Amino acid sequence: MIRSSRRTAAGPRPIEGWAALTASEAKVARLVAAGHTDRSAAAALVVSPHTVNTHLASIFRKLPVNSRVELTRLVPAEADVEPADAG
Repeated sequence: MIRSSRRTAAGPRPIEGWAALTASEAKVARLVAAGHTDRSAAAALVVSPHTVNTHLASIFRKLPVNSRVELTRLVPAEADVEPADAG
């Protein structure tokens, strides 16, 4: 059972699972799953790497993951994010 404690304009938001992520957290999750580092994700989102790291900590609390690899496996396949450049 998913508990809910936060309210959004659309109603209560679950406190765990993919639906619990904020829009910013979801963007960070997709970028990290696509292979971005904290620095490159920060540049893509025009935020600091510290902000990306803070979002990742929140993502790890809300999703059943403990690493970037586990997060990558969990991100929906339909995520529309470009992969990170190899060089």
